[in-house]
Amino acid sequence: MTPGMWSHLGQRARVWPGRNYPLGSSWTQESTNFAVYAPAGTQAWVCLFDEDGVETRHALTEFSLGIWHGALPGVSPGTRYGYRVAGPWRPEEGLRFNPHKLLLDPYGQAVSGTFTPSPAVFGYVQGSPSERNLEDSAPYVPRSVVVNDAFDWGDDPPMRRRWRDTVIYEMHVKGMTALHDRVPEHLRGTYAGLATPAVTDYLRDLGVTAVELLPVHQFVSETALVARGTSNYWGYNSIGYFAPHNGYSSSGDRGGQVTEFKQMVKAFHEAGLEVLLDVVYNHTAEAGAEGPTLSFRGLDDRGFYRRVHPTRDALTSVLAFDDTYWDVTGCGNTVDSTNPLALRMILDSLRYWVTEMHVDGFRFDLMSALTRTGYDIDMHSALLVAIGQDPILRHVKLVAEAWDASMDGYLVGRMPPPWVEWNDQYRDTIRDFWRGHSSGIRTVATRLAGSSDLYADDGRSAYNSVNFVTAHDGFTLRDLVSYDRKHNEANGEDNRDGTDNNRSWNHGVEGETDDEGVAALRRRQAANLMATLCLSNGVPMITAGDERGRTQRGNNNAYSQDNEVSWIDWSPDDAWLDVYDVTKTALRLRREHPALRQRHWFEGRPAIRGGPKDLAWLHPSGREMTGDDWHDESLAVVAMFVSGAPLRSPGPHGEQQVDKSFLIYLNSGARPATIEIPEQSWVQAGEVVLSTDFKLPVGTPVKVGDRFSLGSRSVLVLRQT
Repeated sequence: MTPGMWSHLGQRARVWPGRNYPLGSSWTQESTNFAVYAPAGTQAWVCLFDEDGVETRHALTEFSLGIWHGALPGVSPGTRYGYRVAGPWRPEEGLRFNPHKLLLDPYGQAVSGTFTPSPAVFGYVQGSPSERNLEDSAPYVPRSVVVNDAFDWGDDPPMRRRWRDTVIYEMHVKGMTALHDRVPEHLRGTYAGLATPAVTDYLRDLGVTAVELLPVHQFVSETALVARGTSNYWGYNSIGYFAPHNGYSSSGDRGGQVTEFKQMVKAFHEAGLEVLLDVVYNHTAEAGAEGPTLSFRGLDDRGFYRRVHPTRDALTSVLAFDDTYWDVTGCGNTVDSTNPLALRMILDSLRYWVTEMHVDGFRFDLMSALTRTGYDIDMHSALLVAIGQDPILRHVKLVAEAWDASMDGYLVGRMPPPWVEWNDQYRDTIRDFWRGHSSGIRTVATRLAGSSDLYADDGRSAYNSVNFVTAHDGFTLRDLVSYDRKHNEANGEDNRDGTDNNRSWNHGVEGETDDEGVAALRRRQAANLMATLCLSNGVPMITAGDERGRTQRGNNNAYSQDNEVSWIDWSPDDAWLDVYDVTKTALRLRREHPALRQRHWFEGRPAIRGGPKDLAWLHPSGREMTGDDWHDESLAVVAMFVSGAPLRSPGPHGEQQVDKSFLIYLNSGARPATIEIPEQSWVQAGEVVLSTDFKLPVGTPVKVGDRFSLGSRSVLVLRQT
């Protein structure tokens, strides 16, 4: 392929040599530099599109260090562009160059347009994978955009809130405000909508300190979803790791989304809220070898995606290359984070979002897929080492979803510092406890105290556990107490998708009901789960809308439901306001009392000579738990004494911290439990500060020796007076 084959499109400007760094498009008053990595390509073009969509192609004549580059004068911000790269077509060797496919810039900071499935977007002829497809994909794929990223951040320094003071709120950019009546209609479902006081004031009043946004990197929907008339709502199908998703922009898609995203971050920071991004570097939207050619596949397919290792014939010693993608993500491909340029792209992307977009941290989807050297999990892998020594990235919040789709990828409790982890063992244990399926309370107590079995043996702290009972993937909290089975028929997969291991309980009726007794019990159970989450040692994560009873109507895999199934209903008619009140109260107690969010591990002994134990587990009868009690599988009451006199953790200047002490009772049993306040010298009197038992309202006084009945399936929190 040569430029002459496209001479009818013309080259209206001479291409200057430009630079091979930085990658992507870099605008100045003089020119715009373009640089793209395609080491095995034989020619590359940057393709500019005018307002009418007419394409002009310019050959990049300079090639150094595997990078094609050149500079064009007169190219202004807002210009749409893409790349075409020629080279060998040998799919069996991982060489899939096809200049008939317009490619997004991997370093593009904004994307314009949408992806439309068509046979033209595939590099091969469908039905004949070894044959190159000569159809032009440009009419069906989005373009990158030249950006002038100047922005006045004012006084917006890094927030750097300590992990033990952090409460995460996992939310979807669109779903948070799509139905919000106090957000202007034209801003609903956008970055600007999240920046409104209706959202920031709500979150601050609730008591959360950080938002974790589901993927905001530019993504596209899978062709199979579009064929079914749906789309990828969650966004775990990234294709542009430097570009805010244009579908969430109220400012158009010609670069305005970049400024709008920055304004959103600035608004969150002004409200005292950190911004974490859920990032998907483990796979891309190009899927398996039979997926579309959108960017990486047309630039360096062999280097960017992991392959099944080549094999050597034992008799002939001939090396046989297997182009089968090695997939531990369940999405068709796995990014090879050991490849120097793939690794560079991930690190550059992370630094960009921190330094230019001012985000405060990241939650890594399927992190285990990125921790491999060859096939094997490696805690000294290139990416982990690079992040750990990076002067920017090692100081931001780093959260791992410490598993992937493979059998050996489960790493909960094994990630190295400074990583914290989603703790699914906390989720499963607490769900089982409140639905009455736990075998005693031994493991429950461990989870409440910070999961020392997972994090204490290597010097980490309780805050390394991100505790959650729900997440975007699975039942909402309301559905967790309303359904025994998933109901995913709307997804179009005959209810085969989504997990069957929900650990849920419908309390006697499947789905919504007019039975007031069942409805009241469900709300109490939801409040119990939220109170437990907010008062456990570790970092609590709340899924958006759970605090007010959001339902997905039993769908536990609503990734393709970009509609009212997934969006938060902000009307008060069906809101579970009692659950909201308990959540807000629990978070206020956590915020006001460092005893409830400690950094040091509890030791079960006094922090000072003659003082009370820092943590004591009590039998409902008032005595401390014995060995036999811990193995009593019929025991359904957890009683936890947390001392604040003094705390084991020192203050900011090394001073001794003194706080109130607490007694926390969790009764998951079907019957009321008789509780006795133990005789001891530690605390003589207190009062109820949180309760899901209406017979023991907040403000009820208690003292040593009192006996009372704690209602079935109830939480009670007593604070020293």
